[in-house]
Order: sequence, then structure tokens, then C-alpha cells
Amino acid sequence: MRNLSEYDLDAAVWHKSSHSGGSGGDCLEVADGHPTLVPVRDSKTPLGPALVFRAEAWSMFVEDVKQPRR
Repeated sequence: MRNLSEYDLDAAVWHKSSHSGGSGGDCLEVADGHPTLVPVRDSKTPLGPALVFRAEAWSMFVEDVKQPRR
């Protein structure tokens, strides 16, 4: 696996969550184009740092979040 610095996120196309409200509040954005990684950033600070997750870990996280809670 390459180091994070080897991935150019400056040209990344970011997508806001479909659950985001129109106010642009607390929301995450993810970037496409990295087959084995999922870059994630805070939509309020687009020039701030991005976290990068392995695709498998991100998929498991998303599936867990979708599960109903009591």
C-alpha cells in the first residue's frame, strides 16, 4: 500500500452525504477515484485535513451505521 502522501487529494471529486441537510451543517464528504481507499473530510472545512480509510473498513462502518438502534 502506498503512503497517504502519494495520493493527490487536491484534484479529488468530493461528494456530500445524501443525508445532509440544505444548511451545510455537520456533514462528511467522501472522494471517489481511489479504489482501495476512501478519503473523508469535514464539509465545513474543505481545506482542512482528510482521513483516509481502507475501502473494506469504510464499507463495514457504513453498514453498521445503517443498522437500527434501540
